[in-house]
Amino acid sequence: MGTPDFAVASLDALVKAGFNIVAVVTAPDKPAGRGQKLNESAVKKYAVEKSIPVLQPEKLKNPQFLEELKSFEADLQVVVAFRMLPEVVWNMPPKGTINLHGSLLPDYRGAAPINWAVINGELESGVSTFFLQHEIDTGNIIFSASAPIGDDETAGDLHDKLMYIGAELLVKTVKAIEEGNYSQTPQKDMTSAEPKHAPKIFKEDCEINWNLPAKQVYNHIRGLSPYPTAFTTIHEKTLKVFKAELIEKEPGIQPSGFLSDGKTYLHFACQDGFIAVKDVQVEGKKRMGVEEFLRGFRI
Repeated sequence: MGTPDFAVASLDALVKAGFNIVAVVTAPDKPAGRGQKLNESAVKKYAVEKSIPVLQPEKLKNPQFLEELKSFEADLQVVVAFRMLPEVVWNMPPKGTINLHGSLLPDYRGAAPINWAVINGELESGVSTFFLQHEIDTGNIIFSASAPIGDDETAGDLHDKLMYIGAELLVKTVKAIEEGNYSQTPQKDMTSAEPKHAPKIFKEDCEINWNLPAKQVYNHIRGLSPYPTAFTTIHEKTLKVFKAELIEKEPGIQPSGFLSDGKTYLHFACQDGFIAVKDVQVEGKKRMGVEEFLRGFRI
């Protein structure tokens, strides 16, 4: 059960490991682009290519869907980047339902664990597999694997890294369940601290606050790159920032002020330093390097 590319890596790893994938459950096709052509999920495209039956329910409690799902007689259900499941679905298979989550649980439960780990300046992240329970991302941990986060890594970089580490961990988990050779660790036994959260990111979370320390602004930009993307306003135009660098502040410039020669650089002042924007997109235009942007935009 999954939808985006992140889930395809896991599905492909399970297929290559020789597991019998009896069916795939993914999001319904959605109209996209100017022609509103129906767009199939990455998981559906892969499943069709491999001749795996595809289910695309609008509602997960639909009796017809539940009947069809039951007819496949799956021993185990595997969830990667999908929707919240009702108990009638996750409780169906005899061996239960497992989930692959993009964080070292219990930290960063929620919809955007990869983004928030980078935004918060974490030096390490990872993936966890667990059995589904009633509360989201709270099930007993089966396995986890960690990965370092580089100083200049974006959420996109970490996403791609965890996608493959997660696929390997999932194969390990399914093999262990098949052999009955695994233990379960309740998340409440793993830390005494309050877990960090990873809620869904909304547009207002993406606006850059230049009054913050430069390091914090820098982490915010890379934690939202390439999607949903940090943004600011310049001459009443929305400017998305995909890539930036930290540089020392020059005296006399207030936070949110900027310096530019109109040709090669654009530096925004923060509380204690400058952010040099390197890769941007102004509304109505394509993504481009800062020099190309400055050639077409009068500062």
